[in-house]
Amino acid sequence: MPDSEAKRFGALPSATGGITRLAYARAKAAGVNTDPLLKSAGITQLQIDDPAARLNVRDQISFLNLAADALRDDLLGFHLAQSCELRAIGLLYYVAASSETLGQALQQAARYSTIVNEGVSLKYGNGDDAGITFHYVGVSRHLDRHQMEFFATTTVRICRQLTGQRVTPLRVKFTHRRDPISSELAEFFGDNVEFGAAVDETVFAPPIGLSPVVSADPYLNKLLINYCEEALARRPANLSSFRSAVENAIVPLLPHGKAQAAEIAGKLGVSQRTLARRLTLEGVTFSEVLESLKSSLAQRYLADESLSISQIAWLLGYQEVSAFTHAFKRWTGKTPREARSRTAP
Repeated sequence: MPDSEAKRFGALPSATGGITRLAYARAKAAGVNTDPLLKSAGITQLQIDDPAARLNVRDQISFLNLAADALRDDLLGFHLAQSCELRAIGLLYYVAASSETLGQALQQAARYSTIVNEGVSLKYGNGDDAGITFHYVGVSRHLDRHQMEFFATTTVRICRQLTGQRVTPLRVKFTHRRDPISSELAEFFGDNVEFGAAVDETVFAPPIGLSPVVSADPYLNKLLINYCEEALARRPANLSSFRSAVENAIVPLLPHGKAQAAEIAGKLGVSQRTLARRLTLEGVTFSEVLESLKSSLAQRYLADESLSISQIAWLLGYQEVSAFTHAFKRWTGKTPREARSRTAP
C-alpha cells in the first residue's frame, strides 16, 4: 500500500482522555487493580498521569468497558457524568458558558466538540426541535455504551447549569441496547428514553434554544471562539477508517436481514466495487468485517441477561436459533448457552 494511502486510512481519532481519567480514579478509589485494565486497553500509566496526553478513542472506549466490569457498574458512563466537574471539560465548556443563549451554546459545542473527542461528531438541530445528534467517526459505534451515555448525560447537565433551569429533554435515544431501562436513567432524562434506536440524540423543545445563558459574556465568547477556530484548524482533516463506517452502517440493518454489501455500499454512497477496494486497503473483506462484527455483538448481547438467545439471533440477522448457534460455535468453539453460563456472575 502506498504511504499516502496508509496514512489516509491509518489515522486514528484521539480524545483528551478526561472520561478515561475519571474512570481510572473511580476504579482506584474502589481498590481495583488498574494495571491489567490499562494494559488490556492499550493505555500507559504515563498517559493517565499526563493530563495533556491524548488517548486513542478506541482505547478509551475499551478502558471504560473494562472499568465498568471491574466495578460492576453497568451505568458507569452515566454515573461519571453526573459527578464530574463540568468546568474540567475546559475550552469547550467555557465557550458554551459564555454564549448568549442555550441554542448558541449547543451550536458552538457541536462545532468544536472534535477538539475534545475526534471520534464523535456532533450536530445541532433536528428539524423543528433543538438538540444534539452524535455520530461516531473513525471508530465503530457498537464497541461503546458508557462513553455515549456520558455524552448525553453531560449535555443535559450543561443545559441545566447554563440556564439555571431543570431542563428535561423531549426525548433521548441511544443506538445501543439496554433492557430494562434503569430507573436512574428515567429519573434523570425523563420518561422518553429509547434504546436500540436508529440514532443517538438528545432533543429539547424548541423554546429552550432561546433561553438565556446565566453566565453569558459576549466579549469572552468572541475571544474563546478565536482559540477554538485555531484549535479546530490544527486537527487532522481525515480520521475516519472506512471499516468503522461500514460497521456503523451494518449494525442497524442486521435485524432486518439487509446487511448485504450492495445495501451498505448504497448507504455509504459508493459503488460495491469501491466498497470492496477501500476495505482491501484496510486489509479486510466485507464478509470478514460482517463476521467479526456479528461475533463481537453476539458476545456483547450474551452478557445482557435480559436478552434471550432467540432475541440475540434475531438482532444478528438469523432467522433460526440453530443457524446462530452454528455460527457462534464456529467463532468461539462454544455454543451461546455455554458462553453465557461461563460469563454469569
